[in-house]
Amino acid sequence: MRILVTGSTGQVGRAFIVAAPPWAQIHAVTHAVLDIGDAGAVDSCVEASRPDVIVNAAAYTAVDRAESEPDAARRVNAEGPANLARAAARIGSRLLHLSTDFVFDGQSSCPYQPDSPTNPLSVYGVTKLGGEVAVRELLPDRSVILRTAWVYDSQGRNFLLTMLRLMRERDMVRVVADQVGTPTAARSIAEVLWGIAGRPDIKGVHHWTDSGVASWYDFAVAIAEEWAHRSSAAVARVMPIGTADYPTPAKRPRFSVLDKSATSAALSLTPPHWRENLRQVIGEIAVA
Repeated sequence: MRILVTGSTGQVGRAFIVAAPPWAQIHAVTHAVLDIGDAGAVDSCVEASRPDVIVNAAAYTAVDRAESEPDAARRVNAEGPANLARAAARIGSRLLHLSTDFVFDGQSSCPYQPDSPTNPLSVYGVTKLGGEVAVRELLPDRSVILRTAWVYDSQGRNFLLTMLRLMRERDMVRVVADQVGTPTAARSIAEVLWGIAGRPDIKGVHHWTDSGVASWYDFAVAIAEEWAHRSSAAVARVMPIGTADYPTPAKRPRFSVLDKSATSAALSLTPPHWRENLRQVIGEIAVA
């Protein structure tokens, strides 16, 4: 199976490539090689590689900066998936497109279903929803939209690595305690993407995160505990604060837990608890 991976140096793109089975022939492209917002460049790349499956892990993920750069966010998050869907339609490829919990407004009190009403609060969320709509409209029978949340890895830019840095630099860190979701290791998403890649019968919108629920404060406390277990260095104290105490340009959903039961059943996969994956990733960072 020939697979084109966009955003190949991002957290999920990198984890997907690392987890590749022997039967996969991967053509990986970074943003520097392929700007998915450039329709001509996308057409040329897809025509040259002729993939059976395109995995779109490319995204504009600077949530706060997107508020002042809406055109840049739209180019990658909305126009990019549309370009990939059109190119996939021309050669008969499938498209697996990553999306986000930020398409929801966080007003629910129970996990969001794949068909739950969307209502993004931020430019980032609006542009990611735009990408979803384009993919569904342009490639309805050969696309999968996989929403996930709170992604982290041992490399890149993410909450885990930011917390570890701040905990080395400070005696105390203040973390929002009234936004709730599910921390999700990039490797967990990669496993599901490979499962979907091998199942051409799967299509439409799906959800996947690790299992369990946490606030950002809970996540930070767990990071401190796991790092203290692995390291002899002093760990900063974590103090809970409210969203109002940490204003940001972009509004975040206060609750963005995703229901992944349908995806779990379709692939016969049980999501690991987020703390289990966190322990493994921190172990890798400590060894490195």
